[in-house]
Amino acid sequence: MATYTQIKRAAHGRSITTCANDVMRGMDSTAMIGRLGIGMLAGLLLIPATVSAKDNLGVYSSWAAFRDAGTPRCYAIAKPSSATTRRDFAPYATVATWPKRSVRNQLHIRLSRKTAKNATIRLTIGGKSFTLTGGGGDAWAANASMDAAIVAAMRSETRMSVRARDASGRAFTDRYQLAGAATAMDAAIVSCAELG
Repeated sequence: MATYTQIKRAAHGRSITTCANDVMRGMDSTAMIGRLGIGMLAGLLLIPATVSAKDNLGVYSSWAAFRDAGTPRCYAIAKPSSATTRRDFAPYATVATWPKRSVRNQLHIRLSRKTAKNATIRLTIGGKSFTLTGGGGDAWAANASMDAAIVAAMRSETRMSVRARDASGRAFTDRYQLAGAATAMDAAIVSCAELG
């Protein structure tokens, strides 16, 4: 991983907007550090307005890991590699650990579109399919055992996709690359062990 000084030098002269746009295009971690540097962290912090990261634990291909000691929680996060062009929300997927709540590896997906009432939200990872719970623009695993099965599938596959119907009844799909997901999840878990 690059040092703070290396990252600062690499970011010289790049706007936060340019860095955030590069992050959204899904660059690999070497290119991100080389091209984005400090701006990369700022761009990733812009992903969801509700996520306020305190400590950057690293960028691992298309995933990043953060620790928020104030909450406390640690999480791996990624933007989709592709999503519908018409969006109601800025989509992202997280796998979080909340040590004070004894919650580990909890999936949350912010969908790109507001879902229809009672819409089926289907997560597909490799050959495995999961029906998520949620509504509006959010989706979760139905329970802790489903979270564990999803995380296990994420560790062994290269892609995942989430499909649902939007409020107007049209199908949409958000697709994610899983390169780096296992390492980002591990970084989050290890970091949160210190907060428990």
